[in-house]
Amino acid sequence: MRISTKGRYGLTIMIELARKYGEGPTSLKSIAQSHDLSEHYLEQLIAPLRNAGLVKSIRGAYGGYILANDPSKITAGDVIRVLEGPITPVEGIEDEPPAQRHLWLKIRDAVKDVLDNTTLDDLASHTGDNEQDAYMFYI
Repeated sequence: MRISTKGRYGLTIMIELARKYGEGPTSLKSIAQSHDLSEHYLEQLIAPLRNAGLVKSIRGAYGGYILANDPSKITAGDVIRVLEGPITPVEGIEDEPPAQRHLWLKIRDAVKDVLDNTTLDDLASHTGDNEQDAYMFYI
């Protein structure tokens, strides 16, 4: 399964809204500017998130978007499914030979587990400090 810019940028929107949760509406313009993204593209992504009930829009001069629920109750999987569709590494798994089908299902379940057990609160509070995969090379 490949996550497109729809899923990646949609998750960016949702993480920013999680960081601002409880502070009032956040404009897409401010998110676009802070991440150097197209505001027009973010507008296209916010509509399905709103239709799915993950965000609410606030009108007016100081309007914008807020999360519809607490960030600890919205998972990365919720966002990815709205924007990317079902989570599956291979199309037509049912047509695969049993051993391969078993592998694809294990991969699907592992990805689902990570996405469904990672909340927006987890992502919003992640600072990147103490990264296990961070390496410093000196020459």
